[in-house]
Amino acid sequence: MDLSHATHTDTPEMIEYYERRKFIILGMVFFMLIGAYTIVQAIKDSIFGHIVGRYWINYARFGSMCILMPAIIFYSKLVDKLRRYYLLCFYSAFYALFSLVFAYFLSDPTIGIANGQADPSRWFGWLFYFFVEGFSPFVVSVFWAFVNSVSSPTSAKRRYGTLTACSKTGGMLSALLCWLLLIWKDAQGNYLFSDTVNHQILLFLTALFLSGIPFLILYLMHAVPGRFLHGYEAAYQAEKAKKMTGKSQTGVFAGIKMLLKYPYVMGIFGMVFFHELFSTILSYLRLRVAQENSESISGVSAILFQIVFMTHLTGFFISAFGTRVLLNKLGERVCLLLIPISMSLVMCMFMFYTASPFAIVLAFVLLKAINYAFSWPVRESLYIPTVKEIKFKSKSWIDAFGAKFGKSAGASFNLFSEWAGPGLFVMTHSIFFFMVIFCWLITAWALGKRFDYAVKHNEVIGLGVNPEEQGEDREVAEA
Repeated sequence: MDLSHATHTDTPEMIEYYERRKFIILGMVFFMLIGAYTIVQAIKDSIFGHIVGRYWINYARFGSMCILMPAIIFYSKLVDKLRRYYLLCFYSAFYALFSLVFAYFLSDPTIGIANGQADPSRWFGWLFYFFVEGFSPFVVSVFWAFVNSVSSPTSAKRRYGTLTACSKTGGMLSALLCWLLLIWKDAQGNYLFSDTVNHQILLFLTALFLSGIPFLILYLMHAVPGRFLHGYEAAYQAEKAKKMTGKSQTGVFAGIKMLLKYPYVMGIFGMVFFHELFSTILSYLRLRVAQENSESISGVSAILFQIVFMTHLTGFFISAFGTRVLLNKLGERVCLLLIPISMSLVMCMFMFYTASPFAIVLAFVLLKAINYAFSWPVRESLYIPTVKEIKFKSKSWIDAFGAKFGKSAGASFNLFSEWAGPGLFVMTHSIFFFMVIFCWLITAWALGKRFDYAVKHNEVIGLGVNPEEQGEDREVAEA
């Protein structure tokens, strides 16, 4: 139990009570957030493939990096202007509103789903793809940034596994509901709704999930006293001191400066990059399997939701019975190493059965389940001993561009693999996977070592480049 933020009147029972209440509410928020994210992430590829064409997905991943840059600059400005929980409320409401806007235009006979002629000039498909690509850095990422800012390293070990299990429950529920909706037939064997109506309902459900998040966050701020929302106390005191001296506003490019300045932050970038690279390769193959085994966009989406449901179900068991135990018993340092090791086992299985659609789907399910249920909470705990600029601003650049660079690299490899042909599939993939896993292991080892040192010495990463600067900033924070 973390007592660093408690006053002399706070009993251990009171601290535990508010700690439990805080994470119950956060669990409900994460349940709704991942419920919404599961829907838009699954239909993103099916809608884009139907309107623009599957082949152009690799190019859309390149374009998303350029599109998101001004959005991240705007977000960095908001970090200096708004309180951390207002950020989450704002972006949840924004995505809820525009989910309804996109749902409305899906019924347009020219730009919507009814026009079954896939063409790269149809801008609506590109807009929808870029809109969904921003969900992770501007909603999921902001949620984790907020959680990390109100959690201590001890809380992360005890609660992040359970928190992730709540998200997996939300993902399972939304995926199951959407899957049943898309395969629902009447007594005559006809599908209950048209392709257009099906996807409009899915976007309406997305908006419904997201619209409840601001109310839960505002309730959290009312139900839990502020002293129990400090998180890593050394970082809280440092931020408080900076605010008192008027140095809390650091500019829109502070996040990327921190990313380039601190190897620790660049290491987190690497962890995101490596995962997204693998995910993109398997995701492209997964979409091919879905399109080859269905005759309509609703059929493609149904298969994708079936895969997502299996992913969340697997992830639920990992997070409920593995993540918390492993974090408590082994700590972040060993758990970080387990991430690339587990991914290497998945990719080995994939390489042995490359010709099988089942192997492609199974590898994708395991890759995503391990990431969401284990890798993600372990990786997020790395932000706890950092300053606000890293938690919010650098994190947005990492989650946007770490993911986008990874996806672009994966898309480039997909294009190269198609050019090389099926005869070289095993050789090219094996060499590529081995090189990536090796770099991933080195990055995980270095990150774990640096994290343990920071927590052991009560250090705040981001206060200064050298020990002298760290000491000066710590004296200000303690004054």
